Amino acid sequence: MALTQRTRGGVRPHRSGSQAHSSPAGRAESSSVAAALAPLVTAILGSEPPLRIELWDGSALGPSAEATPGTLIVRSPDAIRRIMWCPNELGLGRAYVAGELDLEGDIVAMVELLRDATPQQLRFGGPAVVAAVGAVRRLGLGRRPPPAPPEEARIHGWRHSLGRDAESVGHHYDVGNDFYRIVLGPTMTYSCARFTDVGNDLETAQDAKHELICRKLGLHERQRARLLDVGCGWGSMAIHAAQHHGASVVGITLSRPQADLARERVAAAGLGDRVEIRLQDYRRLRGEQFDAISSIGMAEHVGAKNADRYFEILRAALAPHGRLLNHAISSIGGSRIGRRSFIGRYVFPDGELLDVADTIRSMERAGFEVRDVESLRQHYARTLAAWIANLEDDWDEAVRLAGPGRARVWRLYMAGSAVGFSDGGVSIQQVLGVVPDPTGTTGMAATRRAWEA
Repeated sequence: MALTQRTRGGVRPHRSGSQAHSSPAGRAESSSVAAALAPLVTAILGSEPPLRIELWDGSALGPSAEATPGTLIVRSPDAIRRIMWCPNELGLGRAYVAGELDLEGDIVAMVELLRDATPQQLRFGGPAVVAAVGAVRRLGLGRRPPPAPPEEARIHGWRHSLGRDAESVGHHYDVGNDFYRIVLGPTMTYSCARFTDVGNDLETAQDAKHELICRKLGLHERQRARLLDVGCGWGSMAIHAAQHHGASVVGITLSRPQADLARERVAAAGLGDRVEIRLQDYRRLRGEQFDAISSIGMAEHVGAKNADRYFEILRAALAPHGRLLNHAISSIGGSRIGRRSFIGRYVFPDGELLDVADTIRSMERAGFEVRDVESLRQHYARTLAAWIANLEDDWDEAVRLAGPGRARVWRLYMAGSAVGFSDGGVSIQQVLGVVPDPTGTTGMAATRRAWEA
Protein backbone atom coordinates (compact mmCIF):
# COMPACT_ATOMS: atom_id res chain seq x y z
CA MET A 1 0.00 0.00 0.00
CA ALA A 2 1.35 3.45 -0.87
CA LEU A 3 2.10 5.65 2.12
CA THR A 4 1.38 8.83 0.20
CA GLN A 5 -1.08 10.26 -2.26
CA ARG A 6 -0.63 13.07 -4.74
CA THR A 7 -1.94 16.58 -4.14
CA ARG A 8 -1.22 19.94 -5.62
CA GLY A 9 1.02 20.77 -2.67
CA GLY A 10 3.35 17.79 -3.08
CA VAL A 11 3.56 14.49 -1.22
CA ARG A 12 0.57 14.20 1.09
CA PRO A 13 0.23 11.30 3.55
CA HIS A 14 -3.07 9.42 3.79
CA ARG A 15 -5.25 10.39 6.72
CA SER A 16 -7.19 8.05 8.95
CA GLY A 17 -9.49 8.51 11.92
CA SER A 18 -11.27 11.65 13.04
CA GLN A 19 -10.24 15.21 12.27
CA ALA A 20 -7.58 16.38 14.70
CA HIS A 21 -8.19 19.40 16.91
CA SER A 22 -5.51 22.09 17.11
CA SER A 23 -4.11 23.79 20.18
CA PRO A 24 -0.79 25.26 21.37
CA ALA A 25 1.62 22.92 23.13
CA GLY A 26 0.23 23.61 26.56
CA ARG A 27 -3.52 23.61 25.83
CA ALA A 28 -4.52 20.21 24.45
CA GLU A 29 -7.40 18.18 25.89
CA SER A 30 -6.18 16.61 29.12
CA SER A 31 -6.90 13.01 28.09
CA SER A 32 -5.21 13.23 24.67
CA VAL A 33 -1.76 12.12 23.53
CA ALA A 34 -1.15 15.75 22.57
CA ALA A 35 -1.66 16.85 26.18
CA ALA A 36 0.68 14.18 27.46
CA LEU A 37 3.38 15.07 24.93
CA ALA A 38 3.03 18.85 25.28
CA PRO A 39 6.05 19.05 27.66
CA LEU A 40 8.21 17.15 25.16
CA VAL A 41 7.11 19.41 22.30
CA THR A 42 7.80 22.47 24.46
CA ALA A 43 11.28 21.16 25.30
CA ILE A 44 12.13 20.65 21.63
CA LEU A 45 10.18 23.32 19.74
CA GLY A 46 9.09 25.87 22.34
CA SER A 47 5.66 26.63 23.76
CA GLU A 48 4.28 27.67 20.36
CA PRO A 49 5.33 25.04 17.79
CA PRO A 50 6.12 26.53 14.35
CA LEU A 51 4.17 23.70 12.69
CA ARG A 52 0.94 21.89 13.26
CA ILE A 53 1.65 18.53 14.93
CA GLU A 54 -0.94 15.75 14.65
CA LEU A 55 -0.68 12.65 16.84
CA TRP A 56 -1.76 9.05 16.26
CA ASP A 57 -4.91 9.42 18.40
CA GLY A 58 -6.21 12.35 16.29
CA SER A 59 -5.24 15.09 18.77
CA ALA A 60 -2.99 17.95 17.70
CA LEU A 61 -0.72 20.74 18.88
CA GLY A 62 0.22 24.04 17.35
CA PRO A 63 -1.42 26.32 14.80
CA SER A 64 -4.03 25.35 12.24
CA ALA A 65 -2.92 23.69 9.02
CA GLU A 66 -3.78 26.83 7.07
CA ALA A 67 -1.43 28.96 9.18
CA THR A 68 1.76 27.00 8.43
CA PRO A 69 3.48 25.59 5.33
CA GLY A 70 2.79 22.04 6.46
CA THR A 71 1.94 19.53 9.15
CA LEU A 72 4.15 17.13 11.08
CA ILE A 73 2.15 13.92 11.51
CA VAL A 74 3.28 11.44 14.18
CA ARG A 75 1.76 8.14 13.07
CA SER A 76 3.26 5.84 15.67
CA PRO A 77 4.52 5.97 19.27
CA ASP A 78 7.77 4.51 17.92
CA ALA A 79 8.59 7.94 16.46
CA ILE A 80 8.64 9.39 20.00
CA ARG A 81 10.84 6.55 21.21
CA ARG A 82 13.35 7.23 18.44
CA ILE A 83 13.46 10.96 19.18
CA MET A 84 13.88 10.43 22.92
CA TRP A 85 16.71 7.91 22.47
CA CYS A 86 18.40 9.99 19.78
CA PRO A 87 17.26 13.58 20.39
CA ASN A 88 18.65 15.21 17.26
CA GLU A 89 18.15 15.11 13.49
CA LEU A 90 19.09 11.43 13.36
CA GLY A 91 16.24 10.36 15.62
CA LEU A 92 13.73 12.44 13.66
CA GLY A 93 15.19 11.19 10.38
CA ARG A 94 14.90 7.54 11.39
CA ALA A 95 11.24 8.05 12.31
CA TYR A 96 10.58 9.72 8.95
CA VAL A 97 12.36 7.03 6.92
CA ALA A 98 10.45 4.31 8.82
CA GLY A 99 7.12 6.00 8.01
CA GLU A 100 6.35 6.60 11.69
CA LEU A 101 6.42 10.34 11.09
CA ASP A 102 5.36 12.34 8.05
CA LEU A 103 6.00 15.84 6.74
CA GLU A 104 2.96 16.94 4.77
CA GLY A 105 3.20 20.11 2.69
CA ASP A 106 6.15 22.27 1.58
CA ILE A 107 8.96 20.12 2.93
CA VAL A 108 11.72 22.71 2.37
CA ALA A 109 9.85 25.37 4.35
CA MET A 110 9.04 22.81 7.06
CA VAL A 111 12.66 21.70 7.43
CA GLU A 112 13.68 25.35 7.68
CA LEU A 113 11.17 25.97 10.49
CA LEU A 114 12.24 22.85 12.37
CA ARG A 115 15.90 23.80 12.02
CA ASP A 116 15.25 27.26 13.48
CA ALA A 117 13.18 25.95 16.38
CA THR A 118 15.11 22.82 17.41
CA PRO A 119 18.29 22.88 19.51
CA GLN A 120 21.21 20.86 18.17
CA GLN A 121 21.01 18.55 21.19
CA LEU A 122 18.57 18.41 24.08
CA ARG A 123 20.18 19.07 27.46
CA PHE A 124 18.77 16.43 29.77
CA GLY A 125 18.22 17.68 33.28
CA GLY A 126 16.36 20.91 32.48
CA PRO A 127 12.83 21.21 33.94
CA ALA A 128 11.10 20.98 30.54
CA VAL A 129 12.97 17.84 29.57
CA VAL A 130 12.38 16.22 32.95
CA ALA A 131 8.67 16.87 32.45
CA ALA A 132 8.91 15.47 28.94
CA VAL A 133 10.54 12.27 30.14
CA GLY A 134 7.80 11.88 32.72
CA ALA A 135 5.13 12.33 30.06
CA VAL A 136 6.76 9.73 27.84
CA ARG A 137 6.86 7.24 30.72
CA ARG A 138 3.19 7.84 31.51
CA LEU A 139 2.34 6.94 27.93
CA GLY A 140 4.39 3.75 28.21
CA LEU A 141 6.93 4.95 25.64
CA GLY A 142 10.05 4.58 27.72
CA ARG A 143 11.39 1.35 26.24
CA ARG A 144 14.00 1.27 23.51
CA PRO A 145 12.95 2.13 19.95
CA PRO A 146 12.86 -0.38 17.08
CA PRO A 147 16.09 -1.07 15.17
CA ALA A 148 17.21 1.58 12.68
CA PRO A 149 15.56 1.33 9.25
CA PRO A 150 17.40 -0.96 6.81
CA GLU A 151 18.25 2.03 4.57
CA GLU A 152 20.83 3.15 7.15
CA ALA A 153 24.39 2.67 5.90
CA ARG A 154 26.60 0.03 7.46
CA ILE A 155 30.06 0.64 6.01
CA HIS A 156 33.11 -1.45 6.92
CA GLY A 157 36.89 -1.12 6.71
CA TRP A 158 39.37 1.75 7.04
CA ARG A 159 37.97 5.17 6.20
CA HIS A 160 38.75 6.09 2.55
CA SER A 161 40.40 2.75 1.80
CA LEU A 162 39.75 1.52 -1.75
CA GLY A 163 37.22 -1.06 -0.59
CA ARG A 164 35.38 1.20 1.84
CA ASP A 165 35.16 4.06 -0.68
CA ALA A 166 33.63 1.67 -3.21
CA GLU A 167 31.12 0.53 -0.55
CA SER A 168 30.23 4.13 0.35
CA VAL A 169 29.74 5.10 -3.28
CA GLY A 170 27.61 2.00 -3.83
CA HIS A 171 25.37 2.89 -0.88
CA HIS A 172 24.59 6.27 -2.41
CA TYR A 173 24.56 5.67 -6.15
CA ASP A 174 23.41 2.08 -6.55
CA VAL A 175 19.81 2.91 -5.71
CA GLY A 176 18.68 2.21 -9.24
CA ASN A 177 19.18 4.09 -12.48
CA ASP A 178 15.43 4.38 -13.05
CA PHE A 179 14.97 5.99 -9.64
CA TYR A 180 17.65 8.55 -10.41
CA ARG A 181 16.03 9.20 -13.79
CA ILE A 182 12.88 10.31 -11.95
CA VAL A 183 14.80 12.65 -9.64
CA LEU A 184 17.36 14.08 -12.05
CA GLY A 185 15.35 14.28 -15.24
CA PRO A 186 16.57 13.50 -18.78
CA THR A 187 20.11 14.87 -18.37
CA MET A 188 20.87 12.33 -15.57
CA THR A 189 23.19 14.92 -14.06
CA TYR A 190 23.68 14.69 -10.30
CA SER A 191 25.35 18.02 -9.61
CA CYS A 192 24.49 21.69 -9.42
CA ALA A 193 22.96 23.17 -12.57
CA ARG A 194 23.57 26.73 -13.79
CA PHE A 195 20.48 28.82 -14.44
CA THR A 196 21.48 31.57 -16.84
CA ASP A 197 17.92 32.89 -17.16
CA VAL A 198 14.90 33.09 -14.88
CA GLY A 199 12.90 30.91 -17.25
CA ASN A 200 15.45 28.11 -17.59
CA ASP A 201 14.22 24.58 -16.94
CA LEU A 202 16.47 22.02 -15.28
CA GLU A 203 17.61 20.41 -18.53
CA THR A 204 18.65 23.74 -20.03
CA ALA A 205 20.47 24.70 -16.82
CA GLN A 206 22.41 21.41 -16.70
CA ASP A 207 23.48 21.83 -20.31
CA ALA A 208 24.64 25.36 -19.46
CA LYS A 209 26.71 23.99 -16.57
CA HIS A 210 28.39 21.39 -18.79
CA GLU A 211 29.11 23.98 -21.45
CA LEU A 212 30.64 26.38 -18.91
CA ILE A 213 32.96 23.64 -17.67
CA CYS A 214 33.98 22.74 -21.22
CA ARG A 215 34.80 26.36 -21.99
CA LYS A 216 36.72 26.88 -18.75
CA LEU A 217 38.75 23.81 -19.67
CA GLY A 218 39.39 25.25 -23.12
CA LEU A 219 37.85 22.33 -24.99
CA HIS A 220 36.35 24.76 -27.53
CA GLU A 221 39.87 25.97 -28.37
CA ARG A 222 41.40 22.57 -29.19
CA GLN A 223 40.93 19.87 -31.78
CA ARG A 224 40.13 16.50 -30.22
CA ALA A 225 41.27 17.45 -26.71
CA ARG A 226 41.68 14.50 -24.33
CA LEU A 227 39.45 14.87 -21.24
CA LEU A 228 39.38 12.81 -18.04
CA ASP A 229 36.05 13.04 -16.19
CA VAL A 230 36.61 11.83 -12.60
CA GLY A 231 33.42 10.56 -10.97
CA CYS A 232 31.66 10.61 -14.33
CA GLY A 233 28.22 9.56 -13.06
CA TRP A 234 25.94 8.50 -15.89
CA GLY A 235 28.20 10.06 -18.52
CA SER A 236 26.46 13.41 -19.08
CA MET A 237 29.60 15.58 -18.97
CA ALA A 238 31.53 13.11 -21.13
CA ILE A 239 28.74 13.02 -23.73
CA HIS A 240 28.45 16.82 -23.81
CA ALA A 241 32.19 17.32 -24.25
CA ALA A 242 32.42 14.76 -27.06
CA GLN A 243 29.22 15.88 -28.78
CA HIS A 244 29.75 19.64 -28.70
CA HIS A 245 33.54 19.96 -28.68
CA GLY A 246 34.83 16.79 -30.33
CA ALA A 247 36.72 15.79 -27.20
CA SER A 248 38.09 12.30 -26.62
CA VAL A 249 36.87 11.42 -23.12
CA VAL A 250 37.66 8.85 -20.44
CA GLY A 251 35.08 8.78 -17.66
CA ILE A 252 35.70 6.85 -14.44
CA THR A 253 33.28 5.83 -11.68
CA LEU A 254 33.11 3.33 -8.81
CA SER A 255 29.43 2.54 -9.39
CA ARG A 256 28.79 -0.39 -11.72
CA PRO A 257 25.15 0.58 -12.44
CA GLN A 258 26.34 4.08 -13.35
CA ALA A 259 29.02 2.73 -15.64
CA ASP A 260 26.61 0.34 -17.34
CA LEU A 261 24.04 3.05 -18.08
CA ALA A 262 26.72 5.57 -19.06
CA ARG A 263 28.01 3.12 -21.68
CA GLU A 264 24.48 2.61 -22.99
CA ARG A 265 23.97 6.38 -23.25
CA VAL A 266 27.31 6.83 -25.02
CA ALA A 267 26.40 4.14 -27.55
CA ALA A 268 22.93 5.63 -28.09
CA ALA A 269 24.54 9.00 -28.82
CA GLY A 270 26.84 7.39 -31.41
CA LEU A 271 29.95 8.39 -29.46
CA GLY A 272 31.51 5.00 -28.82
CA ASP A 273 34.66 6.03 -30.71
CA ARG A 274 35.13 9.16 -28.56
CA VAL A 275 34.01 8.20 -25.04
CA GLU A 276 35.28 5.38 -22.83
CA ILE A 277 33.60 4.68 -19.48
CA ARG A 278 35.63 2.74 -16.93
CA LEU A 279 34.86 1.20 -13.55
CA GLN A 280 38.00 2.59 -11.94
CA ASP A 281 39.26 4.37 -8.82
CA TYR A 282 41.20 7.58 -9.44
CA ARG A 283 44.07 6.04 -7.45
CA ARG A 284 44.42 3.42 -10.21
CA LEU A 285 45.31 5.95 -12.91
CA ARG A 286 48.71 5.01 -14.27
CA GLY A 287 50.83 7.01 -16.68
CA GLU A 288 48.08 8.40 -18.92
CA GLN A 289 48.18 12.01 -20.09
CA PHE A 290 45.20 14.30 -20.63
CA ASP A 291 44.69 17.85 -21.81
CA ALA A 292 41.95 18.56 -19.27
CA ILE A 293 40.26 17.02 -16.22
CA SER A 294 36.78 17.63 -14.85
CA SER A 295 36.08 16.65 -11.24
CA ILE A 296 32.37 17.30 -10.67
CA GLY A 297 30.91 16.33 -7.29
CA MET A 298 33.85 14.01 -6.68
CA ALA A 299 36.05 15.80 -4.13
CA GLU A 300 33.38 15.37 -1.43
CA HIS A 301 34.16 11.63 -1.45
CA VAL A 302 37.95 12.06 -1.24
CA GLY A 303 38.39 13.35 2.32
CA ALA A 304 40.54 16.14 3.72
CA LYS A 305 43.39 13.76 4.57
CA ASN A 306 43.60 12.61 0.95
CA ALA A 307 43.04 15.97 -0.76
CA ASP A 308 46.73 16.69 -1.46
CA ARG A 309 47.22 13.22 -2.90
CA TYR A 310 44.06 13.55 -5.00
CA PHE A 311 45.26 16.71 -6.69
CA GLU A 312 48.78 15.34 -7.05
CA ILE A 313 47.41 12.34 -8.96
CA LEU A 314 45.33 14.60 -11.21
CA ARG A 315 48.29 16.94 -11.75
CA ALA A 316 50.45 13.98 -12.79
CA ALA A 317 47.86 13.07 -15.43
CA LEU A 318 48.07 16.51 -17.10
CA ALA A 319 50.60 17.77 -19.58
CA PRO A 320 51.90 21.36 -19.28
CA HIS A 321 49.09 23.83 -20.04
CA GLY A 322 46.58 21.18 -18.95
CA ARG A 323 43.62 22.37 -16.90
CA LEU A 324 41.57 21.01 -13.98
CA LEU A 325 38.06 22.14 -13.11
CA ASN A 326 37.11 21.08 -9.56
CA HIS A 327 33.37 21.51 -8.91
CA ALA A 328 32.65 20.70 -5.25
CA ILE A 329 30.45 21.49 -2.26
CA SER A 330 32.30 23.34 0.51
CA SER A 331 31.82 24.56 4.05
CA ILE A 332 33.70 27.21 6.00
CA GLY A 333 36.46 25.50 7.94
CA GLY A 334 35.58 22.17 6.33
CA SER A 335 33.38 19.51 7.86
CA ARG A 336 33.26 15.75 8.05
CA ILE A 337 29.74 14.39 7.55
CA GLY A 338 29.45 12.66 10.89
CA ARG A 339 27.87 9.40 11.97
CA ARG A 340 25.46 11.32 14.20
CA SER A 341 23.97 13.16 11.23
CA PHE A 342 21.11 12.01 9.03
CA ILE A 343 23.15 12.55 5.85
CA GLY A 344 26.11 10.64 7.29
CA ARG A 345 23.98 7.60 8.13
CA TYR A 346 21.62 7.55 5.16
CA VAL A 347 23.07 9.51 2.25
CA PHE A 348 26.82 10.16 2.12
CA PRO A 349 28.68 7.86 4.50
CA ASP A 350 32.28 9.11 4.90
CA GLY A 351 31.52 12.31 2.98
CA GLU A 352 33.64 15.38 3.75
CA LEU A 353 33.26 18.99 2.70
CA LEU A 354 36.46 20.98 2.28
CA ASP A 355 36.84 24.68 2.85
CA VAL A 356 37.36 26.18 -0.62
CA ALA A 357 40.54 27.83 0.69
CA ASP A 358 41.91 24.39 1.59
CA THR A 359 41.00 23.12 -1.88
CA ILE A 360 42.93 25.99 -3.44
CA ARG A 361 45.94 25.34 -1.19
CA SER A 362 45.91 21.63 -2.07
CA MET A 363 45.74 22.42 -5.78
CA GLU A 364 48.60 24.89 -5.48
CA ARG A 365 50.73 22.45 -3.50
CA ALA A 366 50.18 19.91 -6.28
CA GLY A 367 51.54 22.36 -8.86
CA PHE A 368 48.41 24.04 -10.22
CA GLU A 369 48.11 27.76 -10.75
CA VAL A 370 44.58 28.65 -9.66
CA ARG A 371 43.04 30.97 -12.22
CA ASP A 372 39.37 31.26 -11.31
CA VAL A 373 36.91 30.59 -8.48
CA GLU A 374 33.14 30.86 -9.01
CA SER A 375 30.33 30.20 -6.53
CA LEU A 376 27.17 28.46 -7.71
CA ARG A 377 25.49 28.32 -4.29
CA GLN A 378 22.22 29.96 -5.29
CA HIS A 379 22.03 27.75 -8.36
CA TYR A 380 22.21 24.64 -6.20
CA ALA A 381 19.23 25.67 -4.06
CA ARG A 382 17.22 26.01 -7.28
CA THR A 383 18.55 22.70 -8.62
CA LEU A 384 17.47 20.88 -5.46
CA ALA A 385 14.01 22.46 -5.63
CA ALA A 386 13.66 21.03 -9.15
CA TRP A 387 14.81 17.57 -8.01
CA ILE A 388 12.33 17.59 -5.11
CA ALA A 389 9.54 18.54 -7.51
CA ASN A 390 10.54 15.71 -9.85
CA LEU A 391 10.45 13.20 -6.99
CA GLU A 392 7.14 14.38 -5.62
CA ASP A 393 5.53 14.54 -9.06
CA ASP A 394 6.27 10.85 -9.64
CA TRP A 395 6.24 9.68 -6.02
CA ASP A 396 4.36 6.42 -6.46
CA GLU A 397 6.74 5.24 -9.18
CA ALA A 398 9.78 6.29 -7.12
CA VAL A 399 8.44 4.24 -4.20
CA ARG A 400 7.84 1.27 -6.48
CA LEU A 401 11.41 1.42 -7.78
CA ALA A 402 13.38 2.16 -4.61
CA GLY A 403 10.98 1.40 -1.78
CA PRO A 404 9.23 3.90 0.52
CA GLY A 405 12.18 4.22 2.90
CA ARG A 406 14.70 5.11 0.22
CA ALA A 407 12.32 7.57 -1.45
CA ARG A 408 11.81 9.25 1.94
CA VAL A 409 15.59 9.44 2.48
CA TRP A 410 16.01 11.33 -0.76
CA ARG A 411 13.09 13.68 -0.16
CA LEU A 412 14.33 14.67 3.31
CA TYR A 413 18.00 14.93 2.37
CA MET A 414 17.31 17.13 -0.66
CA ALA A 415 15.05 19.40 1.39
CA GLY A 416 17.69 19.81 4.08
CA SER A 417 20.34 20.47 1.45
CA ALA A 418 18.16 23.09 -0.23
CA VAL A 419 17.88 24.92 3.09
CA GLY A 420 21.67 24.73 3.56
CA PHE A 421 22.43 26.23 0.17
CA SER A 422 19.74 28.90 0.55
CA ASP A 423 21.02 30.21 3.87
CA GLY A 424 24.74 29.80 3.09
CA GLY A 425 25.40 27.02 5.60
CA VAL A 426 27.10 25.20 2.73
CA SER A 427 28.30 26.46 -0.63
CA ILE A 428 29.67 25.16 -3.92
CA GLN A 429 32.50 26.47 -6.05
CA GLN A 430 34.15 25.76 -9.36
CA VAL A 431 37.92 26.15 -8.97
CA LEU A 432 39.90 26.27 -12.21
CA GLY A 433 43.59 25.40 -12.17
CA VAL A 434 46.20 25.19 -14.92
CA VAL A 435 49.64 23.57 -15.14
CA PRO A 436 52.27 26.18 -16.11
CA ASP A 437 55.29 25.13 -18.14
CA PRO A 438 58.82 25.83 -16.80
CA THR A 439 58.71 29.37 -18.21
CA GLY A 440 55.44 30.17 -16.45
CA THR A 441 53.40 30.09 -19.65
CA THR A 442 49.94 28.57 -19.27
CA GLY A 443 48.40 28.85 -22.72
CA MET A 444 45.38 30.59 -21.15
CA ALA A 445 43.96 33.96 -22.05
CA ALA A 446 44.41 36.71 -19.48
CA THR A 447 40.69 37.29 -18.92
CA ARG A 448 37.47 35.31 -18.56
CA ARG A 449 36.23 36.42 -21.96
CA ALA A 450 37.73 33.26 -23.45
CA TRP A 451 35.04 31.12 -21.80
CA GLU A 452 32.19 33.50 -21.07
CA ALA A 453 29.30 32.97 -23.48
